[in-house]
Amino acid sequence: MDASVSAWLTSQLGTATDLADLDQRYTRLGSARAVALEVLYERKAALVMDQPASVNVSSVVAVSYTENIRAIERQIAALEAGDPPAPDDPTDTISSTAVDVIQLVERPRR
Repeated sequence: MDASVSAWLTSQLGTATDLADLDQRYTRLGSARAVALEVLYERKAALVMDQPASVNVSSVVAVSYTENIRAIERQIAALEAGDPPAPDDPTDTISSTAVDVIQLVERPRR
């Protein structure tokens, strides 16, 4: 895993993420996007399984994790859609600077 992939993963997953763990996952999975998705799916599962979505003690405190779960789901959806591009994503085979030539033909009048 090179420095650009490491920086991209840190920007997606936070600075508290263990880089050695990310490096092992990258070796196993082969792409930065797959690593980020795997970590986010694990984080989502931990939020859903280990804790209730909300806790409310009447007139004392109310805590809700539903927005955290939704934020992770939005980040997963964006990564699955290819946004933001990872440094090791395959490049497009079609260039945006390609020029094509077309011939204009006059239609016969009625």
